[in-house]
Amino acid sequence: MRRRLLIFLFLIFCGRCFELSGAAQARQNRLSEAEVESLREAAYYPSSRVLVFQKIIDSRMERIQDLVSKRYQAGKTEDLHDAIQQVAGIAIELEDNLEDYDRSHRDLRKSLPKLLDAAERWTSILKQPEENPAYEVERRLALDAVDDIRKECTELIPEQKTWFKEHPPVKEDQHPPVEEKR
Repeated sequence: MRRRLLIFLFLIFCGRCFELSGAAQARQNRLSEAEVESLREAAYYPSSRVLVFQKIIDSRMERIQDLVSKRYQAGKTEDLHDAIQQVAGIAIELEDNLEDYDRSHRDLRKSLPKLLDAAERWTSILKQPEENPAYEVERRLALDAVDDIRKECTELIPEQKTWFKEHPPVKEDQHPPVEEKR
């Protein structure tokens, strides 16, 4: 009887631990379903995918600016922590995508200058909140990730110009010519 009680209590304890970790994982989910869907739709178009990532990070930056502008708000520190943590995660994913696109020589010439401007803007926004130990580590990670994106863009822009000058992309006709039968 006592053994069954111990097993029962152990299972309740384990269930509670899994429940707590699931709640924490759900809270830290970086992307909404709509954002995931827009990334899926742009998966085959690297330049568009980069711009979708930029739009997603811009939305998080707007949230950070909104939180910074409010003087006193319940849960402000936790919300800033979560938003900055999301920016760091999404920026790391974007940087990974940029590295993959660089290796496969995907054409990003249209989106890289826009991304470089955005990275400069993101850096200044991430420095706006006052120093707070509750989110300082996340801010440092986000700043490092955004700085890596900026560096990657700075390197990729001239590399892309050179590569595509030497290897011009083949222009595909929207409507191939129709051959007449004689």
